[in-house]
Amino acid sequence: VNLAVDRFGGLDITFNNVGAVGQMGAISDLSLDDWRETLDTNLTSAFLGAKHQVPAMVERGGGSLIFTSTFVGHTVGMPGMTSYAASKAGLIGLTQVLAAEHGPRGVRVNALLPGGTDTPAATFKTPESRTFVENLHALKRVAQPEEIARSALYLASDASSFTTGTALFADGGVSINRT
Repeated sequence: VNLAVDRFGGLDITFNNVGAVGQMGAISDLSLDDWRETLDTNLTSAFLGAKHQVPAMVERGGGSLIFTSTFVGHTVGMPGMTSYAASKAGLIGLTQVLAAEHGPRGVRVNALLPGGTDTPAATFKTPESRTFVENLHALKRVAQPEEIARSALYLASDASSFTTGTALFADGGVSINRT
């Protein structure tokens, strides 16, 4: 935040794009340390970012604050993803509250909810696992990173000047697909 203010005269856009699935498994097998690590990575980091980003945006006269959330825990419950789902659903709540609190000061706050994306972190260990994930999506494929980036750019741009407090799906229909 300080670097943006010093170098560019203020902060206009932030994209808090972090995600860790964390320990997967039944809740009875999840340790408190595993739970906290995932919530700290996915939710507490967003809180800490926004805590410093929002005042800089308010001082600048407004801006766009974006969080990366997910459909997991919002529209779909996926077994074994307790801490991930809770942390990412918490981001949607944080998004809504910050949008309501800071909208009058010109700060827009939104969550981007991507589906499966073909990144180095994607866990397609076999062609069969990739096909399985692709088939979860209504579009029957995963996104290219550029497709998710375009959705983030929309939220960052003036094209979304009347969009705030929303959970924007860029998920290829995985949240609604049942085939």
